[in-house]
Amino acid sequence: MYLRHSQRRLEHLASLGLELHNRTVLDVGAGVGDHATFFIDRGCTVVSVEGRQDNCDAYARLFPNQGYAGVPMPTIVNARAEEIDDRVEGTFDIVYCYGLLYHLVDPAPVLASLARRCAGLLLLETQVSYGSDEQIHPAAELAVCPSQAMSGLGCRPTRPWVFKRLSELFEHVYVPRTQPSHEDFPLDWRTPPPGTPPVRAVFVASRQKLHNPVLLEHLPDQQVRCP
Repeated sequence: MYLRHSQRRLEHLASLGLELHNRTVLDVGAGVGDHATFFIDRGCTVVSVEGRQDNCDAYARLFPNQGYAGVPMPTIVNARAEEIDDRVEGTFDIVYCYGLLYHLVDPAPVLASLARRCAGLLLLETQVSYGSDEQIHPAAELAVCPSQAMSGLGCRPTRPWVFKRLSELFEHVYVPRTQPSHEDFPLDWRTPPPGTPPVRAVFVASRQKLHNPVLLEHLPDQQVRCP
């Protein structure tokens, strides 16, 4: 289930037509490193941040000491997202943050930290809540579960909240016309379905204006599936 979910997200990212080759990348909330390979295969130099030591150990085992496919071995930093300003130096062409934001109790300061480390693109994917207002919606999570919030409390922000915070930090913010080919990514945001199923959205923030027909400069009410 997790592998399918990751594959659909990375397929979607590849379909956006962004320049992702030969870049420096900060991979935040890297887990065991299965998303880092997406960038390593594109010749990128990757620094990853992961809060759980067990995941860091698994990450280190994933890559050979001599490097991976001719690219220098990625660096793993055992730190929480809230510690990035203290533990990570410099700026990166790309800051990649997929599947982390909703595990944070206070995501705004972390977004500001990511922006300070970003010289080009911030690629963000997160669980969100339906709604047209700017809300964070705190949510309890199981701290003992390695895929949930280490503090036991996360959030499910609305898309307008995320879009507005990014707009305060970046010159240009976009939402793709498309969504990944997975049921967690809805196509119609106008009417929430019954119950509270997990829903996700993708955002692209940039220091430079992007001339890309796949990207919208507003929050769409409807999207289409990734081809």
